[in-house]
Amino acid sequence: MTKPEDINNAVWAACDTFRGVIDAEQYKNYILALLFLKYISDVWNKHYEEMLEEFRDHPQRDLRIRRRLERERFKLKEIEYRNEKGEVVETFLSSFDSLYERRNRDNVGELINMVLDVIEQANEPKLNGVFRNIDFNSEISLGQTKDRNRRLKNVLEDFAKPSLNLSTVSEDAIGEAYIYLIEQFAADAGKKAGEFFTPRKVSEVVAKLAAPKDGALICDPACGSGSLLLRAGEEVGTNNFRLYGQEANGQTVALARMNMFLHGRDAADIRWCDTINGPTLLEGDHLMRFDTVVANPPFSLDKWGAENAEDDPFRRFARGVPPKSKGDYAFILHMLAIARPGEGRVAVVAPHGVLFRGGAEGRIRESIVRDNLLDVVVGVPAQLFPTTGIPVCIMVFDRAREAGGARESERDVLFIDASREFGSGKRQNHLRDDDVAKIVSTARERREVDRYSHRASFEEIERNKFNLNIPRYVDTFEPEPEIDIQAVQNEIRELDRQLAETRAEMNRYLKELGIEV
Repeated sequence: MTKPEDINNAVWAACDTFRGVIDAEQYKNYILALLFLKYISDVWNKHYEEMLEEFRDHPQRDLRIRRRLERERFKLKEIEYRNEKGEVVETFLSSFDSLYERRNRDNVGELINMVLDVIEQANEPKLNGVFRNIDFNSEISLGQTKDRNRRLKNVLEDFAKPSLNLSTVSEDAIGEAYIYLIEQFAADAGKKAGEFFTPRKVSEVVAKLAAPKDGALICDPACGSGSLLLRAGEEVGTNNFRLYGQEANGQTVALARMNMFLHGRDAADIRWCDTINGPTLLEGDHLMRFDTVVANPPFSLDKWGAENAEDDPFRRFARGVPPKSKGDYAFILHMLAIARPGEGRVAVVAPHGVLFRGGAEGRIRESIVRDNLLDVVVGVPAQLFPTTGIPVCIMVFDRAREAGGARESERDVLFIDASREFGSGKRQNHLRDDDVAKIVSTARERREVDRYSHRASFEEIERNKFNLNIPRYVDTFEPEPEIDIQAVQNEIRELDRQLAETRAEMNRYLKELGIEV
């Protein structure tokens, strides 16, 4: 049976075909699309072989198999390949194996595009648009014909290795392999990777702090590749939840949808749209409401749409319009607007500037705190993200604290400074299991820990003029140990004595050598 680590190693090795030729930011789309194609092809082949055996002696074997195949989770259809005159010259199945058999063709890029297009059409509306932005016949991305054909042949051969038989792998394992690849691509792509990746342990902390419950509707309005959204779903502990996402990058939407399918979340609703300027998760002319909202939106996004905020039909900016060059609070205000009144919970990753910047952001922040929506602020270590070395924070809001909510009487805010507790890696830092557990348990128990966490009253925050900078509330200063002056003096005397002995001995040696001292 294929092991998850075998998939990780084999597929990551397949990336060698593209390394040094195109950026990881580009070739990730080709690799992840082929992984998805290989998965659905292997599963289809396995089921087809099982049907052949099951109906081996049945008089209507072909009819029975054909009907059963129409009920497959992902359907593969026959392709009629035509020449320039429109004549059918061959027929083949829209599968990975068909492409592998034709890997030496001069038009292999065109054939891959054709197979993906037919699979999309055969599985509408489920796969509509999933492969549309990926062109395997692109000279700009993959090089001129000869080089492009060689690269595509190599990568098809890499995916055809026996160690990559995905029909024997559990859905969880293939889904985790997909996330592993996204993680590796993000590390390779560096600062270009920010729109589709949140480090795994950061996602875990956000999901646990958001604490979605059984039956929850969960939304990520800046979902990227969907890994944070999936992690929030896992936190429920049952399969009784629904996932919703919005993402502005069309290619990243395709990655997110494939990610959902590979994790068995076929019903996840992932939308391609500009969340701030044109959200599409609506109920009539109102924003759809969710029990849990999580996100790692773009940090301090410039030109986010401030010019449209005053006329926002959903009144998300009644507390104020964020600066046009910093969209952090635009996303936070959107998330608060879509959280269910009186009970919805929000967890968002943001740069530390949202805690203390003044002007419009200061007024928005004060309004949010006065309305008792802020629950927890966590400062996490620097260098956790491939996209930036700056430290970031996680802000948790709870609409159960607002007027009429179950936690209305709670007015304090828990501040946690977890910035000094992490593991170090070659490229970046990471949160360890113990670091995650400490953050989460401290938040859930609202526990005060010396030099780590503090429950700040509303009055304390008000005295600080609603500046939420964590060092104002969590004193991490560690006093220097007291110095024993007498012990230091005794040590100096002893060193003087040893130095005198050494000098005397040196002088004796010099005299023996006839050197005047």
